[in-house]
Amino acid sequence: MDFLDLDCPTEILFGAHAFEQLGKTISDWGCHRAMIVSDPGIVALGYPEKAIELLKAQGIEAFLYTGVHENPSSDDVIRGVEAAKQWQPDLLIGLGGGSSMDCAKGMNFVYTNGGAIQDYWGIGKAKKPMLPMVAIPTTAGTGSETQSFALISDAETHVKMACGDQKATCRLAILDPILTVTQPNRLTALTGIDAIAHAVETMVTTKRNEKSLDFSQRAWQLLAKNFPLVLENPEDIEARGGMQMGACLAGIAIENSMLGATHALANPLTAHYGIVHGQAIATMLPHVIRFNALTMENDYSTLAKLISADNNSLDPANSEHLASFISDLVEQAGLAGDLRTLGVELDRLVALAEDAAKQWTKQFNPRTVETEDLLLLYQQAF
Repeated sequence: MDFLDLDCPTEILFGAHAFEQLGKTISDWGCHRAMIVSDPGIVALGYPEKAIELLKAQGIEAFLYTGVHENPSSDDVIRGVEAAKQWQPDLLIGLGGGSSMDCAKGMNFVYTNGGAIQDYWGIGKAKKPMLPMVAIPTTAGTGSETQSFALISDAETHVKMACGDQKATCRLAILDPILTVTQPNRLTALTGIDAIAHAVETMVTTKRNEKSLDFSQRAWQLLAKNFPLVLENPEDIEARGGMQMGACLAGIAIENSMLGATHALANPLTAHYGIVHGQAIATMLPHVIRFNALTMENDYSTLAKLISADNNSLDPANSEHLASFISDLVEQAGLAGDLRTLGVELDRLVALAEDAAKQWTKQFNPRTVETEDLLLLYQQAF
């Protein structure tokens, strides 16, 4: 169990049983009323109840809000803020997957600064201080624990809003791989592929820099090595830890870089068809790699060489090797590799492409993508 200095504003407590240090770690923050933001599935596992006990032992009262849904919406935030106004917390804790952490961050914006979450769509729009936050991920996927953005869907338009502000950065993240063992195998697969996409996309976006490239590659090495191990043996705590740290490092890479066309293509699939985010990512990522390879061959080859080094592979370390490796992981994870299997209709691809063209991350893709390019990618994935 270690406090890690990863050159980011969030303090990282990492290791098996790190969760048990929650109360002691924040005991000197001067907080007295905590609000834990989670979902019913996590509640059923008993983690929020354990958190309440750990906080109580340090004299910190805690209230549990469980109104979080997958892809949290502005309605989830509204209900959470209403609960917060009654409880009046001085600390927020996001306990669960990326949805719980994002919802907690979204609530923090509105509870401390007023208005509606839509007012914070963009960067740096919070004018007042925000409550200190703790993130306790139970998945290895989004890396939300080290990001200053809350991803919240507008309940009416279903548009996914990225609300970012340095004040929304978590003060502490507790990474305990034991908490991830209770995930269903499918959730392990879905979140793992999402983390892998974060490492790959941040490696090539137009916003990348020396710092983000370092984190992208470190994340990639951990994720590419440990994802197959976790799929093979879900009880492997060391591999679980590798996945959790890889997802965290990819989150830092996002914070210093950005995401690209894969996420722009995935969001409409979720909005229009209810396809789970990780599945949408899994289907689209290999096609985006091949599309971007025209201008990013060297960068993709760098990732491919890291795989070859780990696996003593004799395959050519190039973008096609990378795309094929990810396709193999998708298959190994039991996820769908094409849109037809997911129930997407061919005559809806144009509308999906038009929606993808409106997505925020599209502009950071290393190769310019217009509606016709996005349509072509959907067609290739079909």
